[in-house]
Amino acid sequence: MRGDTRKSDCGWVGLAATVLLWIGLWAGTSQCLAEDGAASAGTLVLPAPVPDPFEPVNRGLWAVNDGLMRGFVKPTARGYRAVVRKPVRKAINNVGRNLTYPDRVLNNLLQRKWTGARDETYRFLCNSVLGVGGVLDVASKFKIPKSDADFGQTFGQWGWRAHFFLMLPVAGPSNDRDAVGLAADSAANPLRYVSAYPFTPSDPLTYSSPYSYFAAVSSYNELSDSVDGLVRFTQTQMDAYSEIAYAWTFVRESKVANFKIKGAVNPAALETLQSVFFSYKDPEFPQRGKTSLVRLRDTGRRLSFTYWLQPKAAPVVYIVPGLGSHRLADTVLALAELVYDQGYSAVCVSSPFNYEFMDEGATVAVPGYPAADVHDLRAALTQIDRWLRRSHPGRLGQTALLGYSMGAFEAMYAAATEADEPLLRFDRYVAIDCPVRLLYGIGKLDEFYRAPLAWPAAERTADIENTFLKVATLAKYSLTPQTTLPFDAVESEFLIGVMFRFILRDTIYTSQRLDNLGVLRRPLSKWRREPVYDEIWQYSYADYMQKFLIPYYWMRGMNLDAPGALEKVSDLKTYEKALQGNDRVRVIVNENDFLLAPEDLAWYRATLKADELKVFPQGGHLGNLGNPAVQAAIVQALEGLGP
Repeated sequence: MRGDTRKSDCGWVGLAATVLLWIGLWAGTSQCLAEDGAASAGTLVLPAPVPDPFEPVNRGLWAVNDGLMRGFVKPTARGYRAVVRKPVRKAINNVGRNLTYPDRVLNNLLQRKWTGARDETYRFLCNSVLGVGGVLDVASKFKIPKSDADFGQTFGQWGWRAHFFLMLPVAGPSNDRDAVGLAADSAANPLRYVSAYPFTPSDPLTYSSPYSYFAAVSSYNELSDSVDGLVRFTQTQMDAYSEIAYAWTFVRESKVANFKIKGAVNPAALETLQSVFFSYKDPEFPQRGKTSLVRLRDTGRRLSFTYWLQPKAAPVVYIVPGLGSHRLADTVLALAELVYDQGYSAVCVSSPFNYEFMDEGATVAVPGYPAADVHDLRAALTQIDRWLRRSHPGRLGQTALLGYSMGAFEAMYAAATEADEPLLRFDRYVAIDCPVRLLYGIGKLDEFYRAPLAWPAAERTADIENTFLKVATLAKYSLTPQTTLPFDAVESEFLIGVMFRFILRDTIYTSQRLDNLGVLRRPLSKWRREPVYDEIWQYSYADYMQKFLIPYYWMRGMNLDAPGALEKVSDLKTYEKALQGNDRVRVIVNENDFLLAPEDLAWYRATLKADELKVFPQGGHLGNLGNPAVQAAIVQALEGLGP
């Protein structure tokens, strides 16, 4: 852990808090990204990240740091939290921040932030005197604002533009400017020159600053509360390194975001972004889940799944996440906690579009054909259910399949085709914010990504950069579902579109690693991924269907390019009779979900019975999952399942 104990936007501690919100709103790349490949008024040029010429070395150091977090910090932090209670940990953090006042006030002065220097001085005096040496954060109770500042920021204010990204051993992500700033921060603190052996200054070997020891303890103390989330983040992403490297560009950018909303607002898109606030309530809930492996008959590989079993016999809810999501994503964990608190056991698997399921559970390399994807999903859940019933006899009752977004479509598809498969049949199918037509849905995602084309070409890249800067700034604060996000229609739609493009990037990379169709010109390197990522980012969801999915199945003797072939199999209306005859289906949707056309919502109302469909007027796509009324509807959809 770094020696600097302040809570800032640098290093692992600050990044742990920042990146979890950031990843919910963005994803990026570094090249000129045009749908037609030509620079024109119809071109999106995304802001470039700090260059990464040492990517192979940085990835190696990232692997070492990740191993340290998983193998040492996380397991020891759990024991540390059990012994050192939260009030004590908070007090240690307060003292650590108070001790680093000299560095902050100096950098505020160097950046000519006179108000910031004043506020930090007020905070230091208040906490030192009234807060018993900084143990108590009395200044925050008096609403004296914080003004974090460091030499990396100062150098940026002075015009030093970072030239290359660095992954520092133990300290984490950085760049050339911030690495020098980190050393300067350490040197600037006068407490480092207080010797623990004042009577032997002539012997340099005996020199030791007590602050140095406390700095390490304080850093570990602060990291102990965030390491679980950071490790889980690295588990849930196919390539967490690339996301952190890109996010670092805006987290440490010296520019100030302009929060003025220029255009009209899209309420549905803003509500969709609110989905980042839906998370589990008990911080220890994820750790109470057990992760196991089950060998699948169709693939011969072992698939990971996570489960929470009730102590006595109870119905079990199998949760399938949205497009590309991992079984430990926040939304999955929040739903698992919701049903578990209502007396159900919960089991989570990754999406068929997620790298984990593609590697471990899929019989096909290119997901997107529902018949194959849902078959693999049901086969995996069948094996998991059998394993759980053998391992925990008498604990599992009736079963429910609960999915949201793409997982909801897969649940509905499973309900419509269950008679065709000699696999596990569920006693209840619950679909949350389920699209009716997949091709319509991916068309909206491509449309949202192209939303900035409405901006003037000369201002477009700068406006995109400002949108990212807004996200980076917001991620530094404790936001709530009541926070009004400062994005206009173009910005909110673009953030949704770019997030799903990131999912597409991971899907294409993983699929071509498993079965390279020769579409990509750049090599699929493990240690040098930036070039192939830049190439992949040029593909839209429509391109994915035409250039990857259809050729993949054509080589396997299936013509999905025939008129209406793909449209038919990916449209729930095709299975209308089966769904009408299945009284175990429950659907919860929002009237303003951008993935649902008006005729899709009308079809739901005409096809399902009143007690099988719940429609909320607002929420966008998944944006109201934190609403108690929506959660009550989810619980109600599971009612009637017995042990």
